[in-house]
Amino acid sequence: MLGVGATPAEVARPLPGDDVVPEADVVMDRGFTLDATPDEAWPWLVQLGKQRAGWYLPAPVERLVPAERRASRALLPEHASLEVGDVVPDYGGPHETFEVVSVDPPRSLVYRSQRGRGGRVAVSWAIVLAPYGERTRVQLRLRLGGLRRPWLAASLGEAFDLLTIAGMAAGLRERLREG
Repeated sequence: MLGVGATPAEVARPLPGDDVVPEADVVMDRGFTLDATPDEAWPWLVQLGKQRAGWYLPAPVERLVPAERRASRALLPEHASLEVGDVVPDYGGPHETFEVVSVDPPRSLVYRSQRGRGGRVAVSWAIVLAPYGERTRVQLRLRLGGLRRPWLAASLGEAFDLLTIAGMAAGLRERLREG
C-alpha cells in the first residue's frame, strides 16, 4: 500500500467528519506514521492546499514539477491556521474548493465539498492525528456520496488517492526531517 495503509482498527473507528457525508458510496482510508509529535506535524498539515503551501511530494518527484508549482519546504506563517468556514481551493479542477467544517488543533481537520454537475457529489476529507509514542499516526478518510458510478471511484479513484497520499506522506516526512 505504498506505506499509507490504514489498519483494520483505523478503518473501523468513527472519525470526525463521518457525519458530513453519512451515506457514503465510497470510503477511502489511509494512514501513515511520522517521526514527529502531533504538535510538530500539525502546522505542516494545516497549510496544505492549492494557493497555500501546496501538495507535498518527495524531492526527486518535485524536480519534475515546474519550480513555481512546487510545494513549500518551510512553514508559512500566513497559512498557519484555518477556521470553520474557510475555503481552500482544490486541485480537483479550476473551480473546486474545500470548506473547513471542523478544526481541532492538533488532532483533526475536516473539509467538505460538493462536486460534479449541480454539486451532486458530496465529499468529506478528514485528517486525524494521534500520538503514537514519540511519533504521530496520521489517518485520512475521504468519503464520497451521490456517485453515479461508485465502482469507478472505488477503482480508479482509489488508485489515484493511494498515489497522491503516498506522495504527500513521503514529502511530509522529508520536510519534517529537514526541520
